[in-house]
This record gives sequence, C-alpha cells and structure tokens, in this order.
Amino acid sequence: MRRLAGLLVAPLLLLSTVACGSEDKGSDSVSSKGGLPAITAGEKFGQKPTLAKGEGDPPKQLKVEVISAGKGATLKKGDLAQVNYLGQEWDEDKPFDNSFDRGQPFDVSIGGGGVIEGWQKALDGQKVGSRLEASIPADLGYGAQGQGDIKPNATLVFVMDVVSAKSVPVSAKGTEVAQDNKDLPKVGTNTDGKAPKLTIPTSAPPKELVASYILEGTGPALTAKDGVVVKYEAALWKDSKPLGGTYQSDATITWKLDQIPVKGIKDGVIGKKLGSRVMLVIPPGQGFPDAEQQGIPKDATLVFSVDLLTKP
Repeated sequence: MRRLAGLLVAPLLLLSTVACGSEDKGSDSVSSKGGLPAITAGEKFGQKPTLAKGEGDPPKQLKVEVISAGKGATLKKGDLAQVNYLGQEWDEDKPFDNSFDRGQPFDVSIGGGGVIEGWQKALDGQKVGSRLEASIPADLGYGAQGQGDIKPNATLVFVMDVVSAKSVPVSAKGTEVAQDNKDLPKVGTNTDGKAPKLTIPTSAPPKELVASYILEGTGPALTAKDGVVVKYEAALWKDSKPLGGTYQSDATITWKLDQIPVKGIKDGVIGKKLGSRVMLVIPPGQGFPDAEQQGIPKDATLVFSVDLLTKP
C-alpha cells in the first residue's frame, strides 16, 4: 500500500496539500530546555524557526517536548491535521526541508499511514495550536536506507506547529447507483469503513477511461484546483491482482488534483461530487505508461474504488 501511495502523490518529503481551519494558538514559545537542539530564531508559533546543531549523542528513543501548548482540540485517530514543520538532522545545522517557505502546511492522517512512524507518535494526543520539538531515532524515521539528502541511520529533529485539525468520515455515504454493465467491475457499497470488494470480470478491459459513481454524494463537484482526502482500493484488471490501498491501515491520503501524477485518477475524479464513492478503470496510457513501477506492469489497466471523503 505505501509503495503504491507513494506513486500517487507529489514527491515532497512526506506527502502534501493545503491547510484549512483556524489557528488556536497557545502561549509564545521558548527554546528547548529538555536537551533537544535550541530554537535560535523564530520561536513563536507560526514563525519559521531555526535550529542549533544537536549537542552530544542524540536520544535513542523518541523524545517530544511541547514548546508551547495550544488550546485547541486534542488530535485523535481519524483526524486530519495540518502541520507546519522544519526538519533537520541532529548533527547538522541546516534543515533538509520545511513547509514554512512553501506557505502550505502538511496534511497528516492521525493513526493512519503516509508519514514516518515518529511523526505519528509525536503528534498523537497533542492539541491544535501547539508547537512541538521532536527528536526521532532512525528506526522511527528513514532507517538504514535514509531518504534523499537524509543520511542513513540519521536521528531527525522536527519543529512542528499543529495548525488545525478536522474529523474525517470513515466512508463515503451517498445514494447507490446501479451497476448494470456486466463488462465493468463491481464495487461493494458498504459504508462501515472497511475496504469495498472489487469484482473484476474476465472480459477484455475498456479502452477508454471509466469514471462511474458507486455511491453518489451530495457535496460540491471537485475542480482541478481542489485537494481531496480519500480512501481507496486498487487492483490490476489482469488476474484481479490486488494492489492494496488505504483501508488496511484505516488511513487516508490527500490528493492535490493539480499535482497528482496519474492522469486517469485526475481526469476521473475532477467533476465528481464530494462524499461519493467512484469506480475508476484506467486504461494504458493514463496510468503508469512508461515502465514497470513498484510491481505495476507497464501499460496495465488499473481498477480503483475511491471514496472522496472531504476537502483538506
């Protein structure tokens, strides 16, 4: 699931999209006094921080310090949180990434996937409006392989501002639409948050993109400029081989439609109503046409069930 998810988002450090909701700020922040690298500038919530280089050996376990406590809601499993962050390796004095420069907080599905485990553990139970500093050991970060400019076995230090949070529906819930075409896949209509069953026929796949309502919601139609929080299940048409999805980890993922790299998903979702479940049959040329990627054959026909849950 994570490998496929990584092919369906823009390649930022973690994932990406726009923020929503209001800030509920706590008191002004102060530099760390708990042995974590000092915040040397931009100490207040909402300001881009700078971090000193860590001193001595880094903590072997996750260490989280609340620099300033917010007064907003407590983050819980199933919430979608928007977080501004700056990340730096313990033994470096320059960040490898930050969202402050982009002016775009990062979406995190609490209790789901899509981010390193250290982020999930650090954010769980925190309040909106809080500024945190966290030291994340390699086994909760990018491990022995590293990531991009991040060295193998690196201890990571993050300053995180929890900008906002909202609850996300567990499932699409709309009017059932008849699935009469025997030459197209059938998709389950359950609304319990579990993966809908995909039943793919043995006939030849369609040559054009199919984007059909399974459950038709009542929300606004999505535009190319929107972001959308989704759950999905995917399979290859050939042999009905499962490709996974987000349901197994009860996670969501956020797609910013003007950045999603898969043409068939983008074209199939734009114009569909928020709150719907949509079946996509993506023909060769609109999926991953150039080469095999993460076990998905070149020019494969793909089948998706996508729940369009909410806007971020």
